[in-house]
Amino acid sequence: MTRQNALLRAKNEPSGRAAKKVAHVAVVKPVEAEERGDHFATRNGIRCAGVHLIVDLRSATGLDDIDLIDATLRRCVAAAEATLLHIHLHHFHPNGVSGVAVLAESHISIHTWPDAGYAAVDIFMCGKAYPDACIPVLREAFKAEHVEVNEILRGREG
Repeated sequence: MTRQNALLRAKNEPSGRAAKKVAHVAVVKPVEAEERGDHFATRNGIRCAGVHLIVDLRSATGLDDIDLIDATLRRCVAAAEATLLHIHLHHFHPNGVSGVAVLAESHISIHTWPDAGYAAVDIFMCGKAYPDACIPVLREAFKAEHVEVNEILRGREG
């Protein structure tokens, strides 16, 4: 049985525990090796495996709202013109959310501390995606008063 079929089957099987939210998995058509290329990115004339943005959101709100976080990750993916494969979010109790949007181009992860108004977000993308497009989406969604962005060019050539 393929992993995909196991996930789909698990979605429809009853369990002895309380019902869980089941993530939906996108099935992406395989691309032939000669069509793939290396998916390296170019940033300011520097060829690299990908652009990794380390984002700190401070004095932010909505950081315990799992539905807002899900919708915001989806808006980030669309703004970056990336390909969403899967989102997994975990809501901690009494508060806080950690999660990841797995992309064909890599990932966006988020970890929130609502009591402190702080969220740590990693945006790593290769290929032709636009990771910088996520920053205004995050700022607006979480009404962050302070946004700090650090950039790392991963796998730099040279």
